[in-house]
Order: sequence, then structure tokens, then C-alpha cells
Amino acid sequence: MKKPEIQLTKVSKPMIFNDVAPTFLTDETMDERKQKVLDNMKSEGFDTLVIYADREHGGNFEYLTGFIPRFEEGLLVLEVTGECTLILGNENLKMAKVARIENRLIHSPLFSLPNQPMDNEARLEVIFENIGLSEKSKIGVVGWKMFTTAESENDAYFDLPYFIIQALLTSKNEQAELKNAAHLFIRGDKGARTTNNANEIAHYEYGANLSSSCILNAMDAVQVGVTEAELGNELTAEGQTNTVVTIAATGQRFEYGNVYPTHKQVKLGDPLSLTTAFKGGLSSRTGFVIENASQLPENQQDYLERVAKPYYQAVTTWLETIKIGMPGNELYQMIETVFPQADYHWHLNPGHLVSDEEWMSSPIYAGSKERLKSGMILQIDIIPSVAGYTGVSAEECVALADENLQKQIREDYPELWQRISTRKSYLKEILAIDLSEDVIPLSNTVGYLRPFYLAKDQAFRCVK
Repeated sequence: MKKPEIQLTKVSKPMIFNDVAPTFLTDETMDERKQKVLDNMKSEGFDTLVIYADREHGGNFEYLTGFIPRFEEGLLVLEVTGECTLILGNENLKMAKVARIENRLIHSPLFSLPNQPMDNEARLEVIFENIGLSEKSKIGVVGWKMFTTAESENDAYFDLPYFIIQALLTSKNEQAELKNAAHLFIRGDKGARTTNNANEIAHYEYGANLSSSCILNAMDAVQVGVTEAELGNELTAEGQTNTVVTIAATGQRFEYGNVYPTHKQVKLGDPLSLTTAFKGGLSSRTGFVIENASQLPENQQDYLERVAKPYYQAVTTWLETIKIGMPGNELYQMIETVFPQADYHWHLNPGHLVSDEEWMSSPIYAGSKERLKSGMILQIDIIPSVAGYTGVSAEECVALADENLQKQIREDYPELWQRISTRKSYLKEILAIDLSEDVIPLSNTVGYLRPFYLAKDQAFRCVK
């Protein structure tokens, strides 16, 4: 494969879109979600799913209910018949009435905060028995991890709190199977959550648009003397909850074990990392607080040629070659060819699925036969680690969409389609990236990388 020449030159900034309102999920979408999960249950003979949620691990629960239990825990018990039971703590009982799925509510203060009233306390085993789990023959447990891929089965690990698993083991009959069923939601080859309709893509584009606007604003705010905290302020927006810890880290990271922005001031020559994410999208950048290559550290004078340009070639290759129907291994090996692990020491998946959480799962791994599908939302996520060199990053989110899905977005969400068209034109006309026809950019800053933060009018582009 002939690699394009990468040039650091004057490049106009991508357009950002302000005042984009959130798109709510429709009742039709919520019904479709439930049916996808029920179909997956039937395909593997599950009678019941017990779906766990807390603030950090609520994606599979929220997929069906529309909410997470915030600072409490909660369970959704879904029968293959379609009946649903919500088991909630003290401060989430009110949420049952607004849940996006019909349900019966059971109060369990076991899911509440420490020292709150334990009125109406019932043992979890009794609750499970009362809702009929003792009569089931195959029960699926859904936390947030599979501990498995399509190529390796291990459904005996559970990532729910011990008191829930203990109650399930006690209340089920001796012959019943208890299996990890998270794959029914998130595994690339069949997970209900791995593909999205037009309404869902519009819903998640809100977060991708927000994160990419924030990252561009933060890059523009970088100057000598600005504090991490001031940059961190640029990485929040509209009161939305971040799906990752916000990163605004200059110089040496993780001093005193700290992972949050501080009042440390940015200095000339510092490495600087910036990351923010909201539901549907993450944006991340790493580079130097300098104006030109002559200001690079003495031991990193070849930073552009050794790290940054090869990384950007990998990103452009990813954007130009990814396509619907491609096995995950094919994309994995493509990146291995243009950006070898032996030289650049990336060790995670070169791309993964995004949804309500920043990393849902990934069909892109060595040997993966899971095929990329229309409706998948993916994050470009290739992280080099070259000894003695500062890293580089341009993580952003795109979706895959076939002709039918693109047509539906264009008809149902014309303003969204206009934003997508503007982003595609920027990639092709300004950055000279021959974007795959299957890719619709959800982030404004896809492919836009300034390795030197103080050279605000310069970025990489392809020369072909």
C-alpha cells in the first residue's frame, strides 16, 4: 500500500456547530430496542435477563429504560415474554413512572446509599423468588463486560456485586443455568446495541458534536501561562455529564496520582493532553505547546517523522479503508501494516464501538470475524507509545451508514445531514482524505490534528 505524504501546513479550522439541541429517542426506537434484545434472548434460549446498573455501568440498563439510577444501583429483570420488573432503591422509585419501558416496580433499599432507611426491606432472594426466577431454566446476567469474544467463550464470570449473584444462585432451581449474557447487548456479531437507526444516530451525534466543539475551543485556548483548570473549563458544555475523566494535563502527568486538571500553568515546550467525551462521542488530542519544530526537545527533534506523521497516516488509512461488511481482523491488519505494533507499540483495539459509554466493545481485534455493520458508531482509537517520545492523538467518532440509512438520515434529520455533509467536504477538500463512502462523520474535528498547539493555523493534511 502506497502511503500518502503527510504535510504540516496552513489549514483552515473545521466548522463547529453551536446550539444543536439534543434529539430524544422515539417510542418506536425504544420498542425496536426491546424487540432486538428479546430476539437475541430467544435465539439462545434465555428465559430471563437480570440487567444491572450503577452510575458507571448503566449502559445496558439505560438502553431499555432510558435512565440510569445515578448514585444508586438498580436491576431490570426482562422476561422472554416481554414483561419487565424494575428493582430500585429509595431515591429512584420515582423513575419507574417515567421509564421508557412498561414495568412493575419493586422497592429494594439494598440498592440505596449507606445508612438510608431500610423500610420495606426484603431479602433479594425473596424478591427473585416472588417474581418467578426459581421457575426459570436459563437466566442471563448482564453487567457491562462479556469476558469473551465471538471466538472465545467464557460465560461463567459475572461483574455484578457479590450480593446480587449470591441471591441469584440461592433463588434459582438447581438445574437452572446462570450465564453471562452481556454479549446479547454488546458483542459485535449479534449485540442489540452495536447498530443504530437514524433516530439513534441523531441522538448520539449531539454528544459527538459537543465533544469535538469543546476540543477545538480548548486547542484554541492553549497559550503559555494558561492553567489546566482553564483548559478543563473548555472541555465541559451544556451541563452534560462527561463519559470519561476530563483530561487537561500539561508536562508530567499523574503527579501525586492525580488524574484531574489542576492549577498548573502550561509552559513553552510542554507536552499537553486534552480529552473530553459525552454520550456518543469522544475527542482527544496530544502534542507540544510550541510553534514550530525547532522548539521540540533536543532528544525529540525527529518527533514529526518518528511518531506524529506515521500516526496520522494510520488515521487517514483507517478513514479511507473502513467499510461495511469488512471483518474486524481486516481493519486490524490494515493498521498493523501501515503502523506496525513492533515499531509504535499500540496495544489496544484500533477502533471501538461507542454509545452511552465511551467504550462499549470492539469488533476490531486480531483474528476477529465480526463484520462491521451499517449503523455502528466507532471511535478511531490508535494509541502509539514510542519510548522517549511524547505521544500523539486525534481520537474522534464516526458512524457507518449504507445508502438506505444515509437516505433516512437525510430525510428525517436534514439539519444533521447538513452537518455531516459539511464535515465530509472538509475532510475531502481541505485535508485531502478520500473518505470511505460508508463513513459519516459525527465529530466536527475528525482527521484534524495540530501537533504544535501554538501554531493554531497549522495542521496535518495529505498530499497525493
